[in-house]
Amino acid sequence: MDCGLNGRTYIVTGASGGLGLATAKVLAADGADLVIASRDQERIDAAAEQLPTGANVRAVAADLADPQTPARLIAVAKESFGRLDGAVVSVGGPPAGKLGDTTEEQWRAAFDSVFLGGLRMARAVLDEPFEPEAQMAVTMVLSSSVKSPIPGLAISNGLRPGLAMAAKTLADEYGPRGGRVNVLLPGRIDTDRVRSLDAGSRDAEATRAKNEGAIPLGRYGTPEEFGRVAAFVTSPAASYLSGIAIPVDGGFLRAL
Repeated sequence: MDCGLNGRTYIVTGASGGLGLATAKVLAADGADLVIASRDQERIDAAAEQLPTGANVRAVAADLADPQTPARLIAVAKESFGRLDGAVVSVGGPPAGKLGDTTEEQWRAAFDSVFLGGLRMARAVLDEPFEPEAQMAVTMVLSSSVKSPIPGLAISNGLRPGLAMAAKTLADEYGPRGGRVNVLLPGRIDTDRVRSLDAGSRDAEATRAKNEGAIPLGRYGTPEEFGRVAAFVTSPAASYLSGIAIPVDGGFLRAL
């Protein structure tokens, strides 16, 4: 299936590893030009080297908590490739912990990066001039905690649902201009982040086995499986898809 990505330009944040990098690989393989970003220049440069041979990519060290980051990334995209067609906004998860154990400082820091940083990036992209028929696609990578709280991830449980509703509001407000906004809800995808969460228990193998037992498909997803969904939702092939939250979780969530 041709998703129409060839020659289009997208920004992918949180792209030094995990779900962001997996998405960037699929986008690049289908011909998209990319600006990939994460907070560490060495790591994002290493990520760029993992993209398909011949990919047109610019690797930028940038922190979504910095209010100047959206303008910087957009400028790089337009200066390098002459256009911008959207963004995949992936943000690293906030610190794990029970609600009673988290501090106000942790909540403030997570709000600045996870919530406000992601929202700021999405708004900046959607505010860019574009022809309605061309569309501007923003895909926000959140978590299954949007629909069901995850034990031990109190901050994520608190912030992700609000950001999903903000994304839905953006879809309403920018839709008439041709802006598309969608949310992805990854479940247990086999990334360093999820393995670290499993390792935080007394028995990582037992925790993984228990989690897999609650997933109808009986296993953790791979980053590549998530990346294919993210690339499709962001692509012109999904031109009539907007304002929805799509679980990528092997059937784990018990809600429609």
